[in-house]
Amino acid sequence: MAKSDFNTNVESLISIFTVEEDKLKILLMRKNTEPYKGYWILPGSLVKNDETIEDNITNTIYDKLGLVSLYLEQSHTYSSLDRNPDDRVIAVNYIGLVDSVTLLLKREEREDIETGWFNINDLPKLGYDHANIIEKTLTILGKKLNSVYYIRNLFPADFTLPELERVLTSLLDRNVDRRNFRKRLIKLNIIEETGEKTEGNNGRPAKLYRFKDDVKDVPIF
Repeated sequence: MAKSDFNTNVESLISIFTVEEDKLKILLMRKNTEPYKGYWILPGSLVKNDETIEDNITNTIYDKLGLVSLYLEQSHTYSSLDRNPDDRVIAVNYIGLVDSVTLLLKREEREDIETGWFNINDLPKLGYDHANIIEKTLTILGKKLNSVYYIRNLFPADFTLPELERVLTSLLDRNVDRRNFRKRLIKLNIIEETGEKTEGNNGRPAKLYRFKDDVKDVPIF
């Protein structure tokens, strides 16, 4: 076999999720070059010969998205022969989780890169195979978010129990009795009151909670 048979590019992609107004959202970039100019895509970049894929994704998250810290783990690899019309490119996708407060306080805007947060149920026109990647990533994430270890990255502090319930039931695709949900969380001893309240949907103050710092990883359901 010729050496050219083994020339393959590798790219990192990052599916970053946050919760805003009880909705799970994903961060996308608008592509400004062909192919798929004007389409929205997952943030990412090709891995250079002198860097690891871990360094590449870390640099991409900061250089393109202005994020210094967030929960990050490798998710899945995509290697379909036709996933990129220009070249042979294998993609390694990562899952990123960040809370809305961290985004507000710590994210640095990049003026030369157009990004946007999109409700996972109302995505724009996507380039490449990124629609399929997001669909698979949501399936993977849905299984993980039954775990306190993962969900606390989206809700580090100051959430109401109805907010937490709505996001989890949507992601896990299951109906949950509100009273049983509240009892379950209290029984697991994984949350605590912050001492603050916010206006509820019916106008009555609602207690704000946070996950305990020393909580052990347990399934919520």
